[in-house]
Amino acid sequence: MQGSKLYVGNFSYSVKKEDLEELFSDYDVKEINVIEGKGFGFVELASPAEAEKAKESLNGKQYTGRTLRVDEARPRGSGSSDNRRGGGYNRY
Repeated sequence: MQGSKLYVGNFSYSVKKEDLEELFSDYDVKEINVIEGKGFGFVELASPAEAEKAKESLNGKQYTGRTLRVDEARPRGSGSSDNRRGGGYNRY
């Protein structure tokens, strides 16, 4: 794993920052950001090795009645790779 920031998703929309703090209490966490009401958030750990350890332990775990998805966070703006052109006016 290259980065130390994890995407954590597929949890209940009612989960708050404090809940993820408890879930990640066994790891050296630098920052937690929950996108409230959306069922996902981001957890930054102290090192890529610590992030890999947390990912291996928590990905697929049952939490709040749902199966967690934990993966390395992608940098902003790295959405789909299909290179769509916006607006529909740039036709070939």
